[in-house]
Amino acid sequence: MNANLLDLAGGADAANAPDAHAPPQSGRVAIVGGGLAGSLLTLALAQRGYAVDLYERQNDPRNRGGREGRSINLGLSKRGMRALELVGLLQTVLDTAVTMSGRVIHAPDGSTRYQPYGKDAGEVLHSIDRNELGHLLLDHAEKHPQVRLHFGHRLARIDKESRTLEFETDDGPVSVRPQWMVGADGAFSSARRELQRGVRANYHQEYLEWGYKELTLAPDADGKSVIELTALHVWPRSHCLFVSHPNRDGSHTLTLFLPFEGEDSFETVRTPEQITALIGKYFPDLVALLPGLLEQWSRHPIGSLITTRTAPWAFGDWAALVGDACHAVYPFYGQGMNSAFEDCCVLVNALESHPDDRAAALRAYEQARRQHTDVLCELSKENFVELRKKVQSPWFVARKRLDIALNRVWPKRWLPLYTMIAHTTMPYGEAKARARRQDAILNRAAAALAVGVAGAIAWAAWRWLR
Repeated sequence: MNANLLDLAGGADAANAPDAHAPPQSGRVAIVGGGLAGSLLTLALAQRGYAVDLYERQNDPRNRGGREGRSINLGLSKRGMRALELVGLLQTVLDTAVTMSGRVIHAPDGSTRYQPYGKDAGEVLHSIDRNELGHLLLDHAEKHPQVRLHFGHRLARIDKESRTLEFETDDGPVSVRPQWMVGADGAFSSARRELQRGVRANYHQEYLEWGYKELTLAPDADGKSVIELTALHVWPRSHCLFVSHPNRDGSHTLTLFLPFEGEDSFETVRTPEQITALIGKYFPDLVALLPGLLEQWSRHPIGSLITTRTAPWAFGDWAALVGDACHAVYPFYGQGMNSAFEDCCVLVNALESHPDDRAAALRAYEQARRQHTDVLCELSKENFVELRKKVQSPWFVARKRLDIALNRVWPKRWLPLYTMIAHTTMPYGEAKARARRQDAILNRAAAALAVGVAGAIAWAAWRWLR
């Protein structure tokens, strides 16, 4: 078989260029992007009878060893759990996770305060390793007889007229004609670029003015965590921010968020003395816990954070986008992976609801999702401000406690916004609208209380002066 050509039906083809008149290859689905969403969707579709080819531009990540690429630990919540349940892997993944029952806030003076994620043990998050989860999904997809994995395939072009995908590989160009396709190739999606070429498409991207750098907080000599293991840790400062996710070996993945430019930024903090001074200035309680700080700092790259919105996501009966390819969000609400997995659930449900009309299914999928992921984009930006500035505010803490108290009294009628986002599958837009209604009720109650107190004081004063 000519390595430059790929006949997904199993036969050989002597032509080096795509044949626009050739029939689609045995009804196979092409998924471009072998990240978390692409791998999970591949498995979900295969389990429902689809023959799937997964194309990933990188070589097989399972052969690299160690931790490579993006590795911000992930907080698995209800939406992601539902998707993993869809493919029968929920318990397998939970067995590799560390449960986080709340977050520990570290103040500049070294004191800490614990904030639970919910009202009971069922409302928790699970810290998982991005790479470990990705490998697990690829392993299970690869085992399915309906799936074929193609690594080292970089999407170069999509010919929408002939419905042909053209890839570049180390062995030369490869052209395929799937029956239909899904773009799951991340925030800088080549599939999105090609599918929207020549279409009246909208696209908005926004870089955060802060970047991030990952460090590791090692366990002690006995292998025990040096801080509370079963919690997310946050060191909120108005100028910078540390967030920590726990790992099963007792270590924590620390992520430092810092401005790219200006005073105390990635631009100005470069020498060992500057790095040590930065940590000592803003996070003195971490200095003794990070003996290898300088070595880690030099070894780990600085990452960027981007949020995107776009339309359309669906292209007739032939293509759709999922995950970061259509809605990348900042990580501060912990919903990036969870919302991408939820895309997969909604797409699978839409295909099952329209078994004979794929165009209607893809259209229904976009209509069901896009308005809500646009809301998630805004919520994620707002939560960045909350993590930096509000979590130490007494008013913010009091409001959180009041929300949880009201939720205990009326568990179905009163739901904190975080609970709706992290612990339910309520659409993001509905959650935000409901939170606003609850805010309005509290504001009216507070105003009425203030008026009542003022009236009582005035009445008492009038009585005393008579």
